[in-house]
Amino acid sequence: MKSASKANFKQNYKTHLKHLKLKGLQPSTIDAYARAIRRIGAHFDYRLDDLSEAQLTDYFSDLLDSRSWSVVKHDLYGLKFYYTHVLHKPWTIDLIKPPKTQRLPDIVTPDEAKRLFMATRVLSFRVFFFTLYSLGLRLGEGLRLQVGDIDAGYRRVHIRNSKGNKDRFVPLPDTTLNLLRRFWRVHRNSVLLFPNRRGGVKVAHLATTSL
Repeated sequence: MKSASKANFKQNYKTHLKHLKLKGLQPSTIDAYARAIRRIGAHFDYRLDDLSEAQLTDYFSDLLDSRSWSVVKHDLYGLKFYYTHVLHKPWTIDLIKPPKTQRLPDIVTPDEAKRLFMATRVLSFRVFFFTLYSLGLRLGEGLRLQVGDIDAGYRRVHIRNSKGNKDRFVPLPDTTLNLLRRFWRVHRNSVLLFPNRRGGVKVAHLATTSL
């Protein structure tokens, strides 16, 4: 019986992955929701078709005590997606509410930023950190930047696939533009703004992955 349940789960899991990709979710979200279903499946002996509210309450109660809110959230939303798109069942269980925390971001002062840049000896990292700071970008946004995203004429940068799969434009200061131009003359990669350094500067123009 258990082998039959596991076989059925494997088939449903494949369907789960297909729907996640078709929804155009970020790769990190797809991976998180996929791991969530594998984790929940293993916990319930791969029988997810008829879980009771009591079973789910016990599971998430234990999870809240032992794991971070990030894991709990991914399991909850991953299972909700699985119920809706794979099992075609309505999700009516209101189990958990996110903790009410309000955190302010750490603000780096110009002097602190300058010390950070000066302490970074590797040119590519120094330029990268300066670009993040001057444009107000997240780490992933900076790593995804391509040469074609720089609009020198309008002094702006096209930020693609940002939070919520949204695009936006940010102003491009002259100082940052001039620095990026000088940096590009060093690596001359036609696509990536910050190509990886594994092969050294001489082959940076051939790199296909970012820092």
